[in-house]
Amino acid sequence: MKRQLALSLVALSLAGCTAIGPDYERPLTQLPDNWKTLPGVRADLWAHAAPNDALPKGDWWTAFNDPVLNDLEEKALAQNQTLKVALARLDQSTAQVDAKTAALYPSLALGAQTARVAYSADRATSSYDSLQYSTIQNNFQPTLNLSYQVDWLGQIRRSIEAAKYSSEQAIADTANVKLLVTAQLASAYLLIRQNDEELRVMGILLELQKKLTALYQKRYDAGAVNRSDLAIQEALVESSGAQIDILRGTRNVQVDLIATLIGVPASSLTISPGHLPSTMPVFPVAVPSKLLERRPDIASAERSMAAANAQIGIAQAAFYPSLTLSPTNYGYQSTALANLLSVPSLVWSIGLSATQTIFDGGAILANYNFSKAGYAATLANYRQTILTGIQETQDAMGTLQQLDAARVKQDAAVAKLNKAYQISSIRYQEGLDNAFQLALIQQNQLAALRTKWQIHGGQFIANVNLVKALGGGWEGIKTPTPPQPFTDEQTFGKPESGQ
Repeated sequence: MKRQLALSLVALSLAGCTAIGPDYERPLTQLPDNWKTLPGVRADLWAHAAPNDALPKGDWWTAFNDPVLNDLEEKALAQNQTLKVALARLDQSTAQVDAKTAALYPSLALGAQTARVAYSADRATSSYDSLQYSTIQNNFQPTLNLSYQVDWLGQIRRSIEAAKYSSEQAIADTANVKLLVTAQLASAYLLIRQNDEELRVMGILLELQKKLTALYQKRYDAGAVNRSDLAIQEALVESSGAQIDILRGTRNVQVDLIATLIGVPASSLTISPGHLPSTMPVFPVAVPSKLLERRPDIASAERSMAAANAQIGIAQAAFYPSLTLSPTNYGYQSTALANLLSVPSLVWSIGLSATQTIFDGGAILANYNFSKAGYAATLANYRQTILTGIQETQDAMGTLQQLDAARVKQDAAVAKLNKAYQISSIRYQEGLDNAFQLALIQQNQLAALRTKWQIHGGQFIANVNLVKALGGGWEGIKTPTPPQPFTDEQTFGKPESGQ
């Protein structure tokens, strides 16, 4: 009988080589061959990368060569609470895989029972003619219990498959949280530095406008200008003061955001004024098909779809009988400890049970339909995530190209104003222009310079958005030095005595 039972278990195991339900295959997704570019921009200037989402992305923010930014990013990775939540969920998913895998093995339980039992003289017997007596006896019974669910349909294997894909999804989700946190911090920090540059220019501009207002007042008193000209200049002073207040408020909001991202109270963080980085990194751009291997949110959506596909097999297995090797017991039973381990005290049992649901009001079918609909939802979400990724990358590239083009034009405008200032400065020294005319030109210079800093800061933030859109950093990021970083002296010229 033992041999027959063993052969039956082997046969059941062999029958379960193929798990029930559809095997997962990544669906095809239509993608464009390349990115759209703005007029006058060659598509082949963008490098084609061949990365993989499992490869380390590296500390891409170090390409900006800013020690303060690097320090803040390290703190965020160590202390950000949202990232800690993602890591905890990753640990949960790993433990869930172990729990599902354990179902492939038998469950063993060691038990022991001891009791002193009084039996009634009126207890039921198998023979009415036998005479019963009241008796008291000891009962000692150590047992080893075994239970094993035969995975003949592959239901357990599908459960393990779903758990593994869910764990891989948790890995991708953690990578996505890391990318979002680091990108959000970098954008906030670069906006702070852009605000610092603007505040520096606006401070100089405000002082110059106040001097111009005093000159307007003198000219008005002398009858050289009318009241409306003076009012306009006074309004410029008030407007510049308001813009400075707005810039300071924006800066404070970004500092508070960074404090939250690095896991400290907003009131405890201060960031000293500084400058935008002196180098602009160049991040390679992948063709659309590589997005599938780059972005962690797309990887997460794909693995969620794979887990949902495995759930179909789990639900489908409920249509068939479940087989369990149980109860299977091995142990001893005796009324005396001295005889407990003797051969006559040996007891055992072995059995195989099969359970098939006959009627459940349509619950099994409903669960099966639910799992199929769940897969359809994850499929649509996967394709939508890809479309969103393509859109975000295209938008980031377009914004970066537009800012590059705008920077060239604004550089030309600043250069022309610099030239005008130099000419006016010479004329002022020769007595051909007065201080009023020179100050007006310098006011225009400062306004143009502020616009230049806005565009330059936008370029840095657009690069961060491009990194986020493409799923992280690459090996070999280039950080070329700009042709000629501008300074205050290059913009304003050296101040002349008597100005």
